[in-house]
Amino acid sequence: MKKILTLACFCFCFALWAQGPNLEKDYAAIESKVIAWRHDIHQNPELSNREFKTSEKIAKHLKSLGIEVTTGVAHTGVVGILKGDNPGKVVALRADIDALPVTERNDLPFKSTVTSEFLGEKVGVMHACGHDTHTAILMGVAEVLSNNKDKINGTVKFIFQPAEEGAPPGEEGGALLMVKEGVLKNPDVDAIFGLHINSQTPVGTIRYKIGGALAAAQSFTIKVKGKQSHGSQPWSGVDPILISAKIIDGLQTIISREANLTNEAAVITVGKIKSGVRFNIIPESAEMLGTIRTLDYDMKDHINKRMKEMVADIAKAYGGEATCEIKDATDITFNVPELARQMLPTLQRVAGGKNVIAQKAITGAEDFSYFQKEVPGFFFFLGGMTPGNTESYPHHTPDFLIDDAGMQLGVKAMTELTLDYLSM
Repeated sequence: MKKILTLACFCFCFALWAQGPNLEKDYAAIESKVIAWRHDIHQNPELSNREFKTSEKIAKHLKSLGIEVTTGVAHTGVVGILKGDNPGKVVALRADIDALPVTERNDLPFKSTVTSEFLGEKVGVMHACGHDTHTAILMGVAEVLSNNKDKINGTVKFIFQPAEEGAPPGEEGGALLMVKEGVLKNPDVDAIFGLHINSQTPVGTIRYKIGGALAAAQSFTIKVKGKQSHGSQPWSGVDPILISAKIIDGLQTIISREANLTNEAAVITVGKIKSGVRFNIIPESAEMLGTIRTLDYDMKDHINKRMKEMVADIAKAYGGEATCEIKDATDITFNVPELARQMLPTLQRVAGGKNVIAQKAITGAEDFSYFQKEVPGFFFFLGGMTPGNTESYPHHTPDFLIDDAGMQLGVKAMTELTLDYLSM
């Protein structure tokens, strides 16, 4: 009899957890605020490491909720700490806050007309990747949770991160700098959640991938040294342009003949090549710039090793010399399988089972990955496209659009993930 009662009690408690706390009134009340915040942030975008007004807006809101606030983290980041009424673990929630050097091209009433300077040029500034929605969503989550501290078994750390799109040349920034400055410490974070709205995923839909979800992004610089000569006498020199062409061709064989693409995707792209000054001179040198995208750590290591070997060997085979320098930009955004599977029922509950869809990996990159290198994390995609829309615009473009209706699900998802994780 005692075992039966124990089992019944367990089933009852599990059913309560599976249903989740009823916060529908809170979500309905916050939606108009979230939309208003988003419009204001969208109309007043700021570039990476320059998000001064955005940070001020966030900090003021968090302080009004009684949340402990730290500003100036990684230059312009804001961190808030909310302690629940009950003891427990620490969960972090992250939103990125920076905009892009893109001139907005639409008729929205809250369209950005802001201009700024980027790499010495005057540019338009636009939230062309949805970071305005991420910020507004997390501000909404903070308000809902602060009004329900009795339901929080532990502590919530709100991380509003600058410079996700990359710090300006010569500056540090983004998630990596936040980690260096100890954002995941004091109190120590046990798990972290993040989302990214998507302009080509219908409102009401959530997409995810267990394991490698977004690629590690690396940049590379290849420098080729030849021997200058007259264009009419190529035999008297060593042509670095020819060597560069052979290197570009050779690099693609790493992908097509050495990378196990049935495991994960991988990309090597040469995006820039510079050499020569005149039509009838074989130049002395050439330089190539490009990017590498990988979704598997072993594959990443292999590609890096083979690129350096192949660049040097091809150049030597044609009588020249070459070096290959590879730099990390972001790591693999890796959803730890145990955590992802643990939290999927929460997403299915708030969005509906048929609306939570497993997807293939994306070769785009996210510096949320640097948080995931330190603690288990789960990163997912939120629908932002008007259902039935026949034309949607990609991220990082002047026509990029997000439907405001998608944000309430983002508030629900992040709030419920937090409460469920801390209740487990």
